[in-house]
Amino acid sequence: MADNPQVQTRHPRPLSPFLTVYRWPVTMATSITHRVTGVGISAGLILIAWWLVALTREPEQYDLFVWVVSGPLGQIVLFGFVWALAFHLLNGIRHLMWDMGYGFKVPTANKTGVLVVTLSVLLAIGVFVFAHMEAGVGAPL
Repeated sequence: MADNPQVQTRHPRPLSPFLTVYRWPVTMATSITHRVTGVGISAGLILIAWWLVALTREPEQYDLFVWVVSGPLGQIVLFGFVWALAFHLLNGIRHLMWDMGYGFKVPTANKTGVLVVTLSVLLAIGVFVFAHMEAGVGAPL
């Protein structure tokens, strides 16, 4: 078979590089994060619905909700939900600016992406600090 010139030796096809090979530009990371936070907000609405239903039921059901969200895992989930809301809002404003034709240059897009991430984290921390101060010093929400 090797003597037959019409039979070609199969070489393995090159594999496409995976995401870990690429350097993620800020705009790519914020675009993916925008989609993920949209899904996270949708999932967080289930938590909000539980809270609203618990408000209308017996005190034991509301107490269960408060117990769940007051624990460490509940606080992490609530913080993630607040951060997702903040990020999605700020990045949505960024997208509106793009729709109006502003901020398309790569340096500007990179700076606004970093600004959105930074401000969303600061906003989420601010909301949590305010909520904990309103609930009492050191008290969980």
